[in-house]
Amino acid sequence: MGESETRRTVEAVWRMEAGRVVAGIAAIVRDVGRAEELAQDALVAALEQWPRDGVPANPGAWLMTVGKRRALDALRRRQTQQRTLAELGRDLDEQVTPDFDAAVEDRIEDDLLRLIFVSCHPVLSPIARAALTLRLLGGLTAGEIARAFLTTEPTVGQRITRAKQTLAAAHVPFEVPGPAERAERLDSVLEVVYLIFNEGYSATAGDDWMRPALCQEALRLARLLQGLMPDESEVHGLAALLEIQASRTHARTGPDGQPILLNDQDRSRWDQLLIRRGLAALDRARTGQAGPYTLQAEIAACHARAGTPEETDWARIASLYAELARLVPSPVVELNRAVAVAYADGPAAGLDLAQALTDEPALAGYHLLPSVLGDLLAKLGRHDEARREFERAAALTGNARERALLLDRAAACGP
Repeated sequence: MGESETRRTVEAVWRMEAGRVVAGIAAIVRDVGRAEELAQDALVAALEQWPRDGVPANPGAWLMTVGKRRALDALRRRQTQQRTLAELGRDLDEQVTPDFDAAVEDRIEDDLLRLIFVSCHPVLSPIARAALTLRLLGGLTAGEIARAFLTTEPTVGQRITRAKQTLAAAHVPFEVPGPAERAERLDSVLEVVYLIFNEGYSATAGDDWMRPALCQEALRLARLLQGLMPDESEVHGLAALLEIQASRTHARTGPDGQPILLNDQDRSRWDQLLIRRGLAALDRARTGQAGPYTLQAEIAACHARAGTPEETDWARIASLYAELARLVPSPVVELNRAVAVAYADGPAAGLDLAQALTDEPALAGYHLLPSVLGDLLAKLGRHDEARREFERAAALTGNARERALLLDRAAACGP
């Protein structure tokens, strides 16, 4: 294997194993920032040694072992916690065998769960949680995260550094919170994964309609959470939602990258494997009380089951949005309900609901409100008003592809 091929292998292994390695080291040093530094040391060691010695049989365990050795060395240098250190040293010595499978702790899943709850701690802002989660659990570099969120690498680096400093200053323990805190903290974890997926699915700015790499990272995190928290119905609800939404990825853009709206998509291009995975996750979510992610997954499932746009059960979708609005009141949810009602009961009924939202402060700069208004007005033959709404929506969006689509729709309304 050549050096460049070995380097690609190292990078691929790191992307898959970074979370486990950082989690295992953090269980020793009890400091997420320090754990990441030591995990990076292990990555550097792999980049130096694997081209020379070959890729080990179990590369993930190799990284874990080297990282833990570095952690123990750091503890020894500080000459603290002698008794704990001796016990940890004996445990690690027993693990280091020619078969690196033994180097992975039985409790690594617990460590991963702790790391997820720490990186998504509510003391951090949502964007800081997302950046830190992608860094620690996704193994992404600051440059990759910067490209994903259309910002600069120094900005992302500073964000991650401040996040780790905030966690340290707040003395956030490396543990899964108790039952009293878990619901709130789980909401934070799910929100971060949802944020990452949404930014990939419909980019808020830039030249691309989607950023599939972010969707893939969010899917990977959702699946990981399913394995770590199998009794949490909303975890399965989120996974179901993301699987079904991701199934449409290849049908959402044309050959030149232009957006294709849902009802215009070639449904034969929807990924049936992802749909089946999503529906299976939805079945597991239904064993508990339906939360916001499960309800959204139910809506996505209505689209997934419809072979054509005309077969979509819009009445059920409108009902689900009404239930979602009762559970988590939001003008955005109400706007989506207006669209569903327009399909179920006619554009005039949907327009009444959408126009009632025009004074909502939260939607003042939200481009999808005038976009929906433009669509419904056009269907009612009120083309002059529709054109103005499409033009207003185009001025509000930061995404170049979406802006072009909205201006095309405005032009189609006539002069």
